[in-house]
Amino acid sequence: MTTFGIRKALRATYDEAITRVPEALKAEGFGVLTEIDIQSTLKQKLGVDFRRYKILGACNPPLAHEALQAELEIGLMLPCNVVVYEGDDGKAVVLAIDPTKTLATTGNPKLAELAEAVKQRLTRAIEMLE
Repeated sequence: MTTFGIRKALRATYDEAITRVPEALKAEGFGVLTEIDIQSTLKQKLGVDFRRYKILGACNPPLAHEALQAELEIGLMLPCNVVVYEGDDGKAVVLAIDPTKTLATTGNPKLAELAEAVKQRLTRAIEMLE
């Protein structure tokens, strides 16, 4: 399995995780700006069944502001996506984008520095989940 970011399989159920993830993000200065329910969207748009799967758009306003000051068009990569889905075993899996693989690749040293700070915060948020 290819991983595109920071990943943790939890002991918690999907329902437990979907309430705990925003709290963990908040502890690291992030708020959830958007929530996309993939299961519901695929059912409505395509009539297909899919596992429970949500994409949360997480934002740390001070860090986002710094990033936008360093590179106005970095908004294309904001907010940071955090995914919560129900694994085959009924337990939740949480993933967060690794900004050192997106923001840091712009060649802007300020963005590379911010990407590392964001990665550390997202990693701590995910690590606190069980």
